Amino acid sequence: MLAARRQPATSATPAAVAALYDPARDLGALFDDAGLARVYADSKTLVDARPRAAPAEIVARYRAARMAGPVDLKVFVDASFDAPGEAGAPPPSDTAQSMEDHIRALWPALTRTADPVDARSSRIPLPSPYVVPGGRFREVYYWDSYFTMQGLVASHRLDLVKDMLDNFAHLIAVVGHIPNGNRTYFLGRSQPPYFAAMVELYASATDLAHALPYLDAIEAEYAFWMDGADRLAPGQAHRHVVRMADGALLNRYWDDQATPRPESYREDVELGQTVAADARESLFRNLRAACESGWDFSSRWMRDPGDLRTLETIELVPIDLNAALHRTETVIAALRTARGRAGDAEVAAGFLHDADQRRTALIAAAFDPAEGFLFDVRWRTGERVTDRPTLAAAAPLYFGLVDPGQGRAVAARLEREFLKPGGFVTTQITSAQQWDAPNGWPPLQWLAIHGVAHYGRVDLAELARGRWLELNRRVYRATGKMMEKYDVTDLNKVAGGGEYPTQDGFGWTNGIALGLASPVAGPVPSGG
Repeated sequence: MLAARRQPATSATPAAVAALYDPARDLGALFDDAGLARVYADSKTLVDARPRAAPAEIVARYRAARMAGPVDLKVFVDASFDAPGEAGAPPPSDTAQSMEDHIRALWPALTRTADPVDARSSRIPLPSPYVVPGGRFREVYYWDSYFTMQGLVASHRLDLVKDMLDNFAHLIAVVGHIPNGNRTYFLGRSQPPYFAAMVELYASATDLAHALPYLDAIEAEYAFWMDGADRLAPGQAHRHVVRMADGALLNRYWDDQATPRPESYREDVELGQTVAADARESLFRNLRAACESGWDFSSRWMRDPGDLRTLETIELVPIDLNAALHRTETVIAALRTARGRAGDAEVAAGFLHDADQRRTALIAAAFDPAEGFLFDVRWRTGERVTDRPTLAAAAPLYFGLVDPGQGRAVAARLEREFLKPGGFVTTQITSAQQWDAPNGWPPLQWLAIHGVAHYGRVDLAELARGRWLELNRRVYRATGKMMEKYDVTDLNKVAGGGEYPTQDGFGWTNGIALGLASPVAGPVPSGG
């Protein structure tokens, strides 16, 4: 039954996309030299820069210049490329206006029009307008968009929600999946699969008929995530799919490439030089897979929270990834049922069966009754990662996978250990990584606030909602900006950590702030 309803997936890149400018591939030695020489402080600047001539011509000039003598790389690169600016020019800040009015004024600044095809850009062109996060993030990002859409719905911008859905369906059609972002250097990986949840959000704001045109795209994306599932024996894995020792089928994060990330080239090469040569491929794969998770980087993925070299991303079954895929399965079943063509009822029943099997397997593997909490799982051994509890435990509550008792237990621990003066903290570990304490992130606030409300803790949801919005407003009044992330433990500090400075703009912060403007409520899910 699985093979009959899953389309085959492939890692091959369609010719139209493969022909686009890929800096790491097309610049050769110049890419290596410029990336390692700190020509730009931010490695992402080089891969976003637009060549002023055909890349082959620039490479030839560079080769000739090197043969003639030493090359000033900064001068050469500045003469050969147009460096990108920030994602959009926001309107002048006026803190006399409300935060909500400021956010609504930001939507045009963060919206890109449809992209022209540009042979000298690493951007994968999209046919419709879309919202970018802001700052250094000049392209659409996959899972960010679900949370940005919450604010677009609240702003009655359903036209822009539809445009973004159309773009994601386009990417699935031409790439085979939704990449991390619409850049050629992101083609090896995706991000948390929220496309079905986006369609569900759009349907709730319109009607089911508006969701049906996206059914084929949702199923095609699901095939990408499930590629190889039918060939796995217990204890085996292929790309994103793992079969546990007991035969249960679950998913992990993965990247089809195992090389330094072009957008973080210098950082990855330098880190790779600190491990044995035969360990570098594994390190790079784990770095890239952590980026696919959206949690880049976090002690969640590291055996030693102080050492990126101990990343074990691809060894883990993440609870939030599997909760999102469970929702994908149920959305497909609902849309097949609504469409009502010949064979749809049988396919819908099959997806509901898969969803039930996933829920049962995930909760059995991830929920620890003694701890009253959900943990990521090492798929080879079935060991729960109980030494590193994280706010990812909120995702199964948000998507309604756990039973009422389990949901209340998880909510109680979130209140006891994760709720801070500014909202929910990401992990219990303070490290140099940005997806750790003391930082709080907008998407995780949304999942946690709605997740605990769904399991009867509306009081906790309202408390967390109030603290987060007050922190957003406090920072806005002080700076006139909406930030990518916030320090939720010390309200007098700004968030930090990670590979780049805290960005402002900011798509998902704006979306969640507007989405949380109304009181939170919700029924208790049945737990499957």
